[in-house]
Amino acid sequence: MHRTAITILIATVALACGASSAAAAPIHPGVQTFTAGGQCTANFIFRDGSNTYIGQAAHCSGTGGSTATDGCQSGSLPLGTPVRVTGATRPGTLAYNSWLTMQDKGETNADACQYNDFALVRLDPADVPDVDSSVPGFGGPTSVGGAGRLEAVYSYGNSSLRAGITALSPKQGVVLTSVGDGWSRTVLTVTPGIPGDSGSGFLNASGQAIGVLSTLSLAPVPATNGVGDLGLALSYMRANAPSFSDVQLVPGTTPFKGNLLGAILGL
Repeated sequence: MHRTAITILIATVALACGASSAAAAPIHPGVQTFTAGGQCTANFIFRDGSNTYIGQAAHCSGTGGSTATDGCQSGSLPLGTPVRVTGATRPGTLAYNSWLTMQDKGETNADACQYNDFALVRLDPADVPDVDSSVPGFGGPTSVGGAGRLEAVYSYGNSSLRAGITALSPKQGVVLTSVGDGWSRTVLTVTPGIPGDSGSGFLNASGQAIGVLSTLSLAPVPATNGVGDLGLALSYMRANAPSFSDVQLVPGTTPFKGNLLGAILGL
């Protein structure tokens, strides 16, 4: 075989193997996390100079029940609490929690207290090689961004209440309104987020990470969801938890495709 043809064949095989291993990586956005029995869906992957984190909602470690949503008043398990991450061989560790940070700071901004619902779980170094940052089905994220009223959004929920029916995990929807001075968006998706989807990430039509599923809303439309703004949550963390000032979102390893049918069919 000609040397050029051999080189092309080797490169093609290498790319195919890389794509397969990324797709097969057991730890990625959308896996389930379990914090002392509380079940949530992870949103995105984050890194600083020495650590790799997977994001979840702050309320995933809450101790006050489903009606305790004010992060400045609601109880939470402490930092250092073990978190079981689906696909990981060892427990992760609750490293940052916006509720605990706001309480330590004595936060008085009512919008932040209500909607700043973000946490980071530090993955064990032994599991870091098994991490892929791409959102299943859709790919991305590309960066951190926003979404205005009536803009399309995409998400991947993975609640065990769906009994493993993965075709119901990808979602497409629309932003209905912004609330809390920009700290949250009310989003309508098909299907809506359900218990166990809490913490899952949302993307805009460009593949940017815009938010974290926080609540099931009854107004303005029943079965909508409250999605906390990721950009504001990260800014708050960097300003008020100095040891996390260098944490950055890790872009997905596969390109973003805003195609719900393709995501459902795995295309």
